[in-house]
Amino acid sequence: MKNKVLSTAILSISLLIGSCTKDIIQEEPRGVLTPEFFSTELGVQGGLTFLYETMRDIYGFAYFLNLAETGTDEYCAAQSADNNFFDLDLAGEGNLNSNSGFSVGRPWGASFPAINTANGIIENASAVGLDDSLIAEARFFRAFYYFLLVQTYGGVPLDLGSGELAFNQSAVRTSVRNTVPEVYTRAIIPDLQAAVDDLPENPRLTGAVTKNVARLYLAKAYLTYGWWLENPNGIPTYPEASRTDPDGNGPSFYFQQAYNQAVAGIENPGPYRLLDYFYDVHDGANDRHEEMMLYSDRTEGSAIANGAPINGFGGTDDTNTAVWMVTSNYTTISVDGVAAVQREAGQSYGRPWTRMAPTIGALTETFTDKDLDSRYDGTFVTSYRGNWDRAGDPTPSLTAANGLEIFPGDAVVSFLDEFDPTVDYSVDGGGIGGGVIPGRSDYVINLNEINRRFYPGLWKLGTYRTDNDGGLGQPNAGLTRPFPIAKFSEFYLVAAEAAVKGASGAYSARDLVNVLRARAGMWRFDNGEQQERIEDNSAALTAATPATIDIDYILAERSREYFGEGYRWYDLVRTQKWGEYAASYEIAGNAATDHAPTTTNRTIEPYHYLRPIPQSQLDDLDFTDAEKDAYQNPGY
Repeated sequence: MKNKVLSTAILSISLLIGSCTKDIIQEEPRGVLTPEFFSTELGVQGGLTFLYETMRDIYGFAYFLNLAETGTDEYCAAQSADNNFFDLDLAGEGNLNSNSGFSVGRPWGASFPAINTANGIIENASAVGLDDSLIAEARFFRAFYYFLLVQTYGGVPLDLGSGELAFNQSAVRTSVRNTVPEVYTRAIIPDLQAAVDDLPENPRLTGAVTKNVARLYLAKAYLTYGWWLENPNGIPTYPEASRTDPDGNGPSFYFQQAYNQAVAGIENPGPYRLLDYFYDVHDGANDRHEEMMLYSDRTEGSAIANGAPINGFGGTDDTNTAVWMVTSNYTTISVDGVAAVQREAGQSYGRPWTRMAPTIGALTETFTDKDLDSRYDGTFVTSYRGNWDRAGDPTPSLTAANGLEIFPGDAVVSFLDEFDPTVDYSVDGGGIGGGVIPGRSDYVINLNEINRRFYPGLWKLGTYRTDNDGGLGQPNAGLTRPFPIAKFSEFYLVAAEAAVKGASGAYSARDLVNVLRARAGMWRFDNGEQQERIEDNSAALTAATPATIDIDYILAERSREYFGEGYRWYDLVRTQKWGEYAASYEIAGNAATDHAPTTTNRTIEPYHYLRPIPQSQLDDLDFTDAEKDAYQNPGY
């Protein structure tokens, strides 16, 4: 198969050189990897490095977060959205199609070069005398990228031009898409089974894949394929294929396999574990911890190793800018004539692009037990605090709401955990539409009265730097934090979901969910109040868990654990709940002073459950127009 994506599968990749630092794989640009190069140890190392590096083209890329979140029950288009976001919101302002901006083509364009590189490594392994564990890394990533593709587009080609799962360097402008069952049973599942067998328990380098990383993805693949076979709502697939497994196994078989693999991961954790506090999972000072099993890495230590500039504005496709999209423009907050909250390279601040806004339902219905469950507090920025001093303004204090004095570090605008009907919005508090309530010096906004202009930011993915030196730092540079891809916590929710679908074993769905809910009840720090909070609400949260867990409860728990991290569209598509959950949402308009929410309806058709094949792919095929139409997913 030759198109611009696949013909460049061996171009512009990076090499592992010498040794690796503790935190990041070292890279050196190289123009081309040929079959002969893959027959050397250095070539294999370079190819493996590329497989890790490619994750940065997807995870942390702003428009992949858009692809995975906008149009769900978690996020909608915000005040500064353009057609990249309107297209995916499906609310009538855009038109989702094969040319839809930077979003729809990213998984396709990034994944196939990595898959072809993995093919080259695997194909030349014997000539190099490659250790089975390194072959297993290549097989893991081939499965990893194919799994992303099949969830996004449906069936995709296993033959890239030189035979099925073979390394290709020829200029072939034709392509045949395999069916979904073929992709799972010929590529994803066999590769992941081999990776589970041959990967080591402990990573060869910090952040490298292990047996348990492969086990998690095998469990997720089994679970997703089981849902695909079951097809409870009759969602169409493409290329058209019978919802039968080539090996004769039904959905229940795959749900049980998913459960077995997930439980095996829990019982054989290796170097991974659940952290004691949800807050610590996302605290920037605690990145690359034991719960984080897979991440696309960055670093503030070197622009070369980071793959993007670390100072000032600028970037490449590797730049981690995802959280910018969900950050509202807090920098217009003015108090007493002073820009009280300024752009800062801090986890509660960052660069505000205001492209995606959380829906009111996500804030008020998904996160209900805000005083008990630490996950709301550990997910969102719920108070914007004064930092004018870090910008060099010596003003010691400002007169804020109710004529009360505030100091640097005090809350300027806060979102209220609980609805307060006495909020008075008649005063344009802070220039951001905040209201006042008696006795408080900060301006406040009820969560069920947020608008597309100003809303809680996503603290968990926020900017974190160690080089601010008491100032505002580098808020316009891309993030230098790793972007989370897979966490140990997901074993519990995969096993719980499989149990809901009929799998059996030592742990019930309620047992598994309650492990995470018990952790969610543990507080050590209150993010909204910015103060220590030692509190254990585990017993109350686990007691409140329903006796019978259903898929809706699993999806709510998944949103509470992984809100805004790029899981949601895939979760709703897998379970075929997207149309039910996201057909409408509530939020107020584009003005900061608008606190009168309206309902926006979306048009989510069955064909939307697959994304369109990118137009650039079709343009590179030596096909007639009719053949290109047949290659494209129906409806686009």
